Amino acid sequence: MITPVPPPTPPTEAEAFAPELAEVDRPRTVWGLDTAGLHDRFWASRGVQVVRPGDVTPLAEEASFFLLTDVNALSIFRITQVRDTLNWLKPRMLFVRLHGSFDQGYSERVIADENDRFVRFERLYSASDWRLGRVVLTTERPLAERWGRGPGGRDGWRELRREVEPSQRSTLSVHGSVYDLQQPEQEGNFVRELLSVWKRPDATIRRVRRLTGEAWGDRDAADGVEARLVGPVWIGAGRTLRTEHAVVGPAVLWDRPEARPRPDAIRWNRLEAQDIVIGPVRPRRLSRFQQSLRRGFDIGGAVVGLLLTGPLLPIIAFAIWKEDGAPIFFGHERESKDGKVFRCWKFRTMRKDAEAIKEQLAAENEADGPQFFMENDPRISRVGRFLRSTNLDELPQFFNVLTGDMALVGPRPSPYKENQFCPPWREARLSVRPGVTGLWQVKRSRNKGEDFQEWIRYDIEYVENRTWRMDFYILFWTVMACLKIKPPAQRKAERGRDAAAD
Repeated sequence: MITPVPPPTPPTEAEAFAPELAEVDRPRTVWGLDTAGLHDRFWASRGVQVVRPGDVTPLAEEASFFLLTDVNALSIFRITQVRDTLNWLKPRMLFVRLHGSFDQGYSERVIADENDRFVRFERLYSASDWRLGRVVLTTERPLAERWGRGPGGRDGWRELRREVEPSQRSTLSVHGSVYDLQQPEQEGNFVRELLSVWKRPDATIRRVRRLTGEAWGDRDAADGVEARLVGPVWIGAGRTLRTEHAVVGPAVLWDRPEARPRPDAIRWNRLEAQDIVIGPVRPRRLSRFQQSLRRGFDIGGAVVGLLLTGPLLPIIAFAIWKEDGAPIFFGHERESKDGKVFRCWKFRTMRKDAEAIKEQLAAENEADGPQFFMENDPRISRVGRFLRSTNLDELPQFFNVLTGDMALVGPRPSPYKENQFCPPWREARLSVRPGVTGLWQVKRSRNKGEDFQEWIRYDIEYVENRTWRMDFYILFWTVMACLKIKPPAQRKAERGRDAAAD
């Protein structure tokens, strides 16, 4: 059995069983990242950039928040505990006091003699007073930049307080863990806890590959891992495990020094699904007058849309009939506001037996959520492929808008089965009418494995913040997309993929 990190200096059972794992290298890394780097990638997967005094790393445009912390502090707490405070009170700074396993300000270890007989307990005090374990969360880049250039420590905290007036800052006490990077025991405890709470390290570490269950390995070492892996296990670069080995987590097999890779760039646009829904979702409530105004806008917009595209409707209908016969339209049961079931209409773009052969193609599903997607779906007809590429297959949904089942802008309509995958997301998206187009359509990155996470994220962002300005933004870029002009978010994602490929 592999002993959880960090390995003690004397040989352990794990090292005797697998002597190639016995070396201790400083700084130790896994996937090219030291302990502080793992800490920062964990927070990046939550949309948070860690900033320390003396940190020269540029601030990421994509980061939702900045976590200001001391140089040697490693912290873990649920961002859901504090994000509501940031969203509702909107302070310039939120001081977060962490209370948990290290409230006493010290840790203890057992001292034994050369025969492994107990001698005494040794109390280890951290260089910092961990009873004052704290971090600051802010959305303001100038404050984050100032902290990165500042002295840190107590002087740094005092400067922050002087910078921001009391009325513009808040304090919150939450349960969490804070560890001292300078104490090996605490560093090991941090890594052990990180393994238990971070379920998807591939969110912000590109070279990571899932081996099995909760086990993750370096892409260059994965083929050499034949051992039985139980529980959360991270296997670094240069490691090989034979079939007779068994690794029981939480455990880290650090990179071999000679095989240590260079850390890759953070993928800021990718978030872990379990952190996208941040507790209760609070849809923006509209007055009766505002609702009436929006309904009038939807009806007017649908009428204008049908008048402009009316001449195309018989041409499209004839092309579908010519290739594959009737029916011309395809209606699928979806859920509207408050869970009302309606039939969402589209021009038929698939073969008549599409639903029948869907199960045969299930193993080739490229989507990461409940929906089904294939880049080259054999069920799509030739006419259907053109209609989809131009979004003309969506034109019949203007009739759904006129009947009141849909709006021009809103979350895309989904069937009951898909909506059950995330209850808070379901309640949020069903609080408004589904839309012909939505925020997800114009902001999705189309990065592999991220569609469902972004779907949840942008649906919630829309229902919590919907305004006329947002609606017109979405409508404008939807029209541009039909003209093959990609929205800024998608162009940015493409540049990121090209840079990663290089």
